[in-house]
Amino acid sequence: MLLDEIKKENDIKKIPLEQFPQLAGEIRTFLLEHLSRTGGHLASNLGAVELTMALHYVLKLPQDKIIWDVGHQSYTHKILTGRKEGFDTLRMLGGMSGFPKRSESPCDAFDTGHSSTSISAGMGYVCARELKKENYQVVSVIGDGALTGGMAYEALNNASQLKSNFIIVLNDNEMSISKNVGGISSYLGNLRTAEGYHGLKTGVKKSLNKIPGIGPATVKKIHRAKDSMKRLIIPGMFFEDMGITYLGPVNGHDCARMIQVLQEAKKIQGPVLVHVKTEKGRGYEPAMRHPARFHGTAAFDLEHGIPLGKHGKANYTDIFSTVMRKFGDREEKVVAITAAMPDGTGLKRFRNMFPDRFFDVGIAEEHAVTFAAGLALGGMIPVVAVYSSFLQRAVDQIIEDVCIQNIHVIFAVDRAGLVGSDGETHQGCFDLSYLSMIPNMTVMAPKNKWELSDMLKFAVKYDGPVAIRYPRGEAYDGLEEFRAPIVKGCSEILYKGEKTAILSVGSMVKTGEEVYRRLKEDGEDPTLINARFVKPLDEKMLDLVAEEHSLLVTMEENVKAGGFGMAAADYMRRNHPHVKVLIFAVPDQFVEHGNPEKLKEKLGLDAGSVYEKIKEAR
Repeated sequence: MLLDEIKKENDIKKIPLEQFPQLAGEIRTFLLEHLSRTGGHLASNLGAVELTMALHYVLKLPQDKIIWDVGHQSYTHKILTGRKEGFDTLRMLGGMSGFPKRSESPCDAFDTGHSSTSISAGMGYVCARELKKENYQVVSVIGDGALTGGMAYEALNNASQLKSNFIIVLNDNEMSISKNVGGISSYLGNLRTAEGYHGLKTGVKKSLNKIPGIGPATVKKIHRAKDSMKRLIIPGMFFEDMGITYLGPVNGHDCARMIQVLQEAKKIQGPVLVHVKTEKGRGYEPAMRHPARFHGTAAFDLEHGIPLGKHGKANYTDIFSTVMRKFGDREEKVVAITAAMPDGTGLKRFRNMFPDRFFDVGIAEEHAVTFAAGLALGGMIPVVAVYSSFLQRAVDQIIEDVCIQNIHVIFAVDRAGLVGSDGETHQGCFDLSYLSMIPNMTVMAPKNKWELSDMLKFAVKYDGPVAIRYPRGEAYDGLEEFRAPIVKGCSEILYKGEKTAILSVGSMVKTGEEVYRRLKEDGEDPTLINARFVKPLDEKMLDLVAEEHSLLVTMEENVKAGGFGMAAADYMRRNHPHVKVLIFAVPDQFVEHGNPEKLKEKLGLDAGSVYEKIKEAR
C-alpha cells in the first residue's frame, strides 16, 4: 500500500503524481475503517483528502505553516505527518485529538476548534515572518461555512494591506461564491500569476506615469477597462476589490491542477485566495447523501452508515426540539435563531414547520445575539439556540445589547458541561460563570427532561434576559415525581434531612442523587436540593440550610472560578460562617477530550469521588 510509505511529514513527495488517486483512495478507506469504530468528523475530512495532499506536496513542513480553520478537516493532515497509528485512540481520553494540536506535532501550526480564526492567525504568522526576516510559506485553509463568520472578514480586510505572500485556501464544499466559467477562468488565473505578466504590468504602469499630462490619466482608464472586463469573466471580484488576488475555482479533487495553482499562488507578492471546490463526504455514499449527519458522527455500521450503540432514549436537544415545535403552534411571537446549526441545536423541526420564524445567521454568534435583541424590541420572543462554548464568542453582545437594555431574549445553551470527545475547545464549562456575572441575566439549569420543558415555558412568559443551560447526551428521566412549579430564584428540596446538604446544579442533580443514596446506606440522613436557578441565588434556601446543617456540598459541571459553588460559599461565609462548604466543580484547567464519565472521574466529579470527600469532611 502507498499509505505504508507515509511515515512522517514530506514523505508524500516520494509518491509519483500519477499514483495520487490511488493514495487518496487508500486514505479514504483508512478514515472510514477507523472512524466507523471511534467516531469523529467524517464528511468534512472525506472531502478534503486531495486538497490536503496537494498542500503537503507543495509545502515543506514543519517550516511552512498550514492553519486549519476549525480543524474538522485535519485528519488527512495528521496521516501525512506520521500520526496514522493515533487513529486507534482518536478523541479518547489520553489519545489523539480530533483537532490540530501543537503539542501533538510541530506540523500543527495553530490549535483550532472554533470557526473563522485561520485568516487572522495566518496573518499573524506572515507579519512575524517579515519582522524576523524569515522565509517560509503561510497557508490558511478556511471553509465556506466558516467564511460566514464576521471575524473572517475582519481578517480579510486587514490582510489586504499585506505586501508579502499569504495564501488563503477557500475550501468550498457547499456554497457557491460564483460560477466557474471554465477555460477563460483558468487561463486568466495562469496569466495573472505569471512572472512575465506582473513584470509587464508594472513596467507599463511606470512608463505611462512618466508621460507628462496624459500618462496618469491613461493608467486610470486602463485600470477601469481592465476591472470592467474582469467583472465579466473572473469570479471572485469581491476579493479582488479588497486587494486580494483571486484564483479559481479549482476542482478540489484534481491533485495535479491544485498543485499547479498552489505553485502559482506562491509567486504572488501579497494576499492570494485560492477557491477550491470540494464535495463533502466524497467517496462514501451515506456521507454524501447526509453530510450534516456525518459531520460529527459516533461509531457507525460501515456498510449501511447506521450509528451503533444505544438508541431510543431522547437527549436534551430532542426535548428542546419538541418543546420549540409546540411553542411554534401556541405562541406566534416565538422565533428561533441559530448560528449555522439547525440540526445540532434541534431547530430543524421548527424550521420545517415555521420557516418564516426561523433564522440561520451563519457562523456569526455575535450577530445572532444583537439580531435577537432587535427582534425582541420589535415585539417578538427570540430563542437563541447555541452551544455553550460557541456562546462565549458573543459575551460582549449579551452584556451590551441584551442585558443593559434588559431585553427579553432566551438563550437555549446546549452542550453545557463536559461534552467529551471534542476536547478543550468544545467543553461547555464556563457559561455559568460568564452568564451569572451579568446584571439582569437569569440563569437556570434543569435536573431532568421534564424540568427542561418547564423552564422553557417559564422563559417564554418571563420578561427579561434568561438562559437555560443543559448538557449533551441522553436526557435524565429520573426524579419524575418532583415537578414543583418554576418560581424565579427558588430551588427545590427533593429530600429533606440534616447535617449534610447537597445542592446540585442541572446535570449534577443525577450525580447528587447517587451520592445521597450512598450516604443513606451509611445510615446518614442528608438533604438533597435541586438548585434550579444559578442566578438569582436562592439565599432563603441557604438560610434554611444553615439552620439544620453543618456541611453544604455544591455540585456543578462548570469551572469553580465564578461558578455557583463560589457564589454559595461566599454567601455562607458572610452570613453563616459556621457552615462548612465543599465545592465540587471543574478545576482551573482546560479539560482534554475523552468520555464524559471518565472525565468526571478524573476531575473528581463522579458520585464515588464526591462521596469519599464528604466522608472525609464529616
